Amino acid sequence: MQKEIRKTWFFNHPPQKVWECLTQPEILEQWLGKTDLRPVVGHKFRFISPNGNDAYCEVLEVVPFARLSYSWQKKSLDNHQLYHSKVAWTLAPLADGTELQLVHDGFISTEDLAGHDTGWEACVKKFEVLL
Repeated sequence: MQKEIRKTWFFNHPPQKVWECLTQPEILEQWLGKTDLRPVVGHKFRFISPNGNDAYCEVLEVVPFARLSYSWQKKSLDNHQLYHSKVAWTLAPLADGTELQLVHDGFISTEDLAGHDTGWEACVKKFEVLL
């Protein structure tokens, strides 16, 4: 079974602008969910889901304007047991914008992987509009 989601997008905006959309709670709420994230290693936070299946997270890595990663603990859609995964965002500056890569790994169920794969695509479409 595939255990990770790997996606790459391009935005006609500098890394600083893309970084704001990944790290500012008031912007994150508009495309991913209500959160109390602070880009500080060790900070524990959550993304509040409308269906009650919140993601409990901890910041693992922060390299301003370049990389952000955090743990992602959520109930499995398959058996409702908690599982742990990791979300990593990598920003690469290009002459005319920013390449943004997402790697979300650690899935143990095909259903969770498929649900998140679809979910990330939908969220990033909202993200694009905010830029």
